[in-house]
Amino acid sequence: MGQKVNPTGFRIGVMEDWRSRWYASKQEFKDLLGEDFKIRKYIKQYYGNIHNREKFRGRDKDKDKKDAPVNAGIPKVEIERTRDAVKVIVHTARPGIIIGRKGEQVEKLQEKLQQLTGRRIEIKIEEVTRAEINAQLISEDIAEQLQKRGSFRRTIKRAIDNTMGAGAKGVKVLLSGRLGGAEMSRSEKAASGSIPLSTLRAKIDYGFAEAKTAQGHIGIKVWVNQGDYLERDDSNANDAQAGQVSKNAKRPRKR
Repeated sequence: MGQKVNPTGFRIGVMEDWRSRWYASKQEFKDLLGEDFKIRKYIKQYYGNIHNREKFRGRDKDKDKKDAPVNAGIPKVEIERTRDAVKVIVHTARPGIIIGRKGEQVEKLQEKLQQLTGRRIEIKIEEVTRAEINAQLISEDIAEQLQKRGSFRRTIKRAIDNTMGAGAKGVKVLLSGRLGGAEMSRSEKAASGSIPLSTLRAKIDYGFAEAKTAQGHIGIKVWVNQGDYLERDDSNANDAQAGQVSKNAKRPRKR
């Protein structure tokens, strides 16, 4: 078996921050973790791709859910907890869709999440400035194209060309499943540019999505090299520089 490491988990505590930021006792931890999962699942289904939205609307008879807006492009949802409230930070490529006219959609979402968890919810919207090089959004876009019966090779090539054209240093796409409706499942990989997965100073973004086709589920993994932390004038750049090994190796002592 291959020794694979999740690029996001590999960088947590060094370059990336935790997606859930709170502390709880052993007795409360299980319930709060389940709440985080429900919040993320609800937001992704409510503002997700076409397949998830149709399934979500058909399962629930609530009129508000049937009138759910189009895909808002949400790569991640961060959750912070205090003693009084739960702060939900939604990163989105289309903030206007979530906010709605005069904030109507945000208020609806806030009410639904409060009913779901039984706690006071505060929602903060943060815009994803460069959605073209966001790995999660790229993987979800590929999944949506495959669900529309698009050719997987053409879809991969278009996604790589668009990402490299947007200024990425490198991109790699891996598809696994019954590609093209084949009897046997297999994997198809395509890459362009540089993807240094084992160095911490490279900003590698990782995304995963599933395309729910008639023949079965197709897993989509995307890695995007967004550049170097040291070149981006990031607050974490000093930590990356401090963690580097010196170029001039010390000479071994003679015994």
